[in-house]
Amino acid sequence: MTVESTFAFAFAMFILAASPGPGVFATVAQALAGGFRSALDVIGGIVAGDLVFLLLAVYGLATLARTLGELFVVVKLAGGGYLIWLGIKLWLTKPIPPGDQNVDKQQSGKQRILGGLFITLGNPKVILFYAGFLPTFMDLGQLTVGDVCIVAGLVAGVLLLTLGFYAFSAARARVLFTKPRALRNLNRGAGTIMVGAGLSIATR
Repeated sequence: MTVESTFAFAFAMFILAASPGPGVFATVAQALAGGFRSALDVIGGIVAGDLVFLLLAVYGLATLARTLGELFVVVKLAGGGYLIWLGIKLWLTKPIPPGDQNVDKQQSGKQRILGGLFITLGNPKVILFYAGFLPTFMDLGQLTVGDVCIVAGLVAGVLLLTLGFYAFSAARARVLFTKPRALRNLNRGAGTIMVGAGLSIATR
C-alpha cells in the first residue's frame, strides 16, 4: 500500500461520507432531536457497519456478500423499517429542551447504535464502494495486518470527522430553539428526515 493510494482512498472515503445520503440525514436528524452526544451513537453504528464491509472486501468475502443477496435485502428492509420506527418515535415523543439531563432517555444508546449500523448494512452505495471501488485503490491480496489497521483507522477517522461536523452543526442549530412549540416542530422535522432515510434505504 503506497502513500499515494492511501491518500486517494482517504479522499474517496471523504466524498462517500460527505455526500448526502441516509447516513448524513440520520445523523443530522438525531443531532437535531437529541443533541451532539446522541448523534455520536448513530455515527458509531455507521462506522461499525463500514468496518464490517471493509473487512469483507479485504479478506475476499465480497463475493460471498454478493451471493447472500437475499440476506442483504432482509437487512435493508429491516434497517429501513427500524429507521422509520425511530422517526415515528421522534414525532410522538415529547421534546426535551437543550441542556436537559434526560435528553438521552428518548432512545437508548443501543437503539441509536443499531440504527446507525442498519443504515450502513442496508446502503447499496456503501456495499458498492467496498466491493467494487476499494480494489482500485490498493491490491487487497498484498495488504498486511498493519495495512488493514491503517485503512480501518482511515475509514473510522474520516467518518467520525465528517459526520461529526454534520452532527455538531445540527446540534448548534438545535440550541437556538427554546420554546416548546419550536422544539416540537424541530422534533417532527427530525422525525420526518429519519423516516425519509428509512424509506430511502428500504426502497433502493
